Amino acid sequence: MRKSKPKKRILLPDPRFNDTLVTRFVNNLMLRGKKNVAYTLFYDAIEIVSNKTKEDGLEVFKKALANVTPSVEVRSRRIGGATFQIPSEIRPDRKMSIGIKHLIQFARRRNDKGMAAKLAGEIIAASKEEGGAYKRKEDTHRMADANKAFSHFRF
Repeated sequence: MRKSKPKKRILLPDPRFNDTLVTRFVNNLMLRGKKNVAYTLFYDAIEIVSNKTKEDGLEVFKKALANVTPSVEVRSRRIGGATFQIPSEIRPDRKMSIGIKHLIQFARRRNDKGMAAKLAGEIIAASKEEGGAYKRKEDTHRMADANKAFSHFRF
């Protein structure tokens, strides 16, 4: 086990919205170190969202992210030869990380043309409480609810 925890890196806010959450999202969206490409994709997606919904694109994005962020998860724990799925609360930074990763993962799976359109579609769907990322959050909560009987095994 580690002796000390690694230091938290301080993220610089993004150039357009001056928001560290956007930077965090773009860092997860980025492939092969192409941060400028990732920023362009994100800004294009926000532009598409604001055109389609007639609202502020960044606000819709934040609402979507809040909708797909789970509050509990199940963790496997082996007790007496049996493996139990134990529901547990999630740390705030991990919650955000899971929400971001699910949003990107399900955006990549969509059937739209171009990643900006895919991301915009998933953001709009998540803000309306539908789409793959929102379904994943609901499934996680349902699984945690079903295994509530094992919560006394929490560690």
